[in-house]
Amino acid sequence: MRGRHTVVAAGTGLVLGALAIGPGLAPGFVLSYDMVFVPRPAFSRATFGLTGMLPRHVPSDAVVTALSHLAPADLVQKAILLAIFVLACASASTLVPSDRLLPRLAAGVVYAWNPFVAERLLLGQWALLLGYAALPLVVAAAARGDHRWLALALLPAAIGGFAALAVSGLVALIVGRRNGRSLLATAAILLLVALPWLVPSLLRVSVAPADPAGVAAFAARADTPFGTLGSLLLLGGAWNAETVPGGYGGLVTSLVWLLVVAVAVVAYVRGDRIRGLGAAAAAGFALAALGAVAPGVLRGAIGLWPGFALLRDGQQYLAPVAVVVAVGTGRAVDRLPAWTAPALLLPLLLLPGLAWGAGGRLRAAHYPADWSRARAMVAAAPGDVLVLPWEAYRAYPWNGGRRVLDPLPRFLPARVVINDGVRVATARGRAMGLAAEDPRTRELDALVRSGAPLTAALAAHGVRYVAIDSGPPDGRLAGAERLIAGPDLALYRLPRVVAAHEAHPAQWPVYLAWFITFATFIWSVRVPTSNLGSRSLQKES
Repeated sequence: MRGRHTVVAAGTGLVLGALAIGPGLAPGFVLSYDMVFVPRPAFSRATFGLTGMLPRHVPSDAVVTALSHLAPADLVQKAILLAIFVLACASASTLVPSDRLLPRLAAGVVYAWNPFVAERLLLGQWALLLGYAALPLVVAAAARGDHRWLALALLPAAIGGFAALAVSGLVALIVGRRNGRSLLATAAILLLVALPWLVPSLLRVSVAPADPAGVAAFAARADTPFGTLGSLLLLGGAWNAETVPGGYGGLVTSLVWLLVVAVAVVAYVRGDRIRGLGAAAAAGFALAALGAVAPGVLRGAIGLWPGFALLRDGQQYLAPVAVVVAVGTGRAVDRLPAWTAPALLLPLLLLPGLAWGAGGRLRAAHYPADWSRARAMVAAAPGDVLVLPWEAYRAYPWNGGRRVLDPLPRFLPARVVINDGVRVATARGRAMGLAAEDPRTRELDALVRSGAPLTAALAAHGVRYVAIDSGPPDGRLAGAERLIAGPDLALYRLPRVVAAHEAHPAQWPVYLAWFITFATFIWSVRVPTSNLGSRSLQKES
């Protein structure tokens, strides 16, 4: 019976996903902030975090690249986005201790359709949401102390990479704590599945900039009348005000949503609580609020060790709070059947701005023909490419003016240098520029910003091409051969290029890390997966 309920919940998640993505399911690519998919992606050093920016995109880019060799890349993107909603709805439904379908379904709907999902989806953080979707399975496996199940449940987060695993790891360590041996085993599993991004991060730690200024840029902010902490309690409060769904944050809807969250939390606390889940939610809420409540503490920590920058975007740690709200909603519906219809419909009514591609903000777009021409030319005569304007994010007309991280580093089959030093507007409206992470960017930054002629200077630094993917041509490229002068991209080839000598970390530790992680998942699937989430969970002590 429970297996059939899970199938129904998965189907409901599919419907919710189709409703949320809407026009993004049309042919083409959904490009929004950090969500960058390209046609026919190719493996490169950057794919594995061995060059360019720090490996936040590892191993998600590699997985997408591999899948795109089996199916068109735009279909891969749509399948992943739909899978997030399917998995979120189905996995949350398994945590509700009821033999009735509707309470389990209510939990799944609340977990798949809430402000956290909406804001992170608009931020383009599909990799984080993939780990979020499977977090209830991580809770179930950790509460049972079954480390095989835990490794398997962590697979979506492992694909998502560092942010998804940071959130899931926090929950697994707190929920799975029993004794030193159990804690050590959980930590070992987390280490094994994190190796693909952890190893390149450690290999490049000497070039990682420590920029405590990012704390203010990425701190949670209010998107409801209840201030920052109230917004976090309602599963919102993401740092980017541009990603708040349309219609969210009004007084009436916020009050009703506050009532839903309050009832869910009370129902969870008064019921048979899952071991450690409440503590994980409290810890997650504290981390989410840290940048806004005690920014000095976080800045000091990042100054001591750059790895603490994982905590800058604290709102992502609200994920275990969302699990509590979902389970509590299911338990409330189980005890009060009259709540069934409101629990199933209220998330959609209170957050209509997520529907139909967040009001068209997740519409599919097609890459221009100029870009395809540039890719063919660069592939025919390979060389490093520098991209202008010297900014990380673009608002292309062909993408409806929606902001997106420059796709050229993934689109072109070459070493592409962009300014990855992101500029962010703080809560006080002040623009803040963060330190660039790519060593080549830092090497060329002063030159590009100087206003001096670029042709000979860039060629002396090993740059063969300059691509201008938005804005007018740059007058500082005198003497460069213009290969493409289209409306959507200009491509210049520089003369007398000196071969670039870029230092790269050793590759074999990264390949070994991937092998160990792959072997870990092979070990985990020796147990049949049909009963995942079906066994009883231990009560919270």
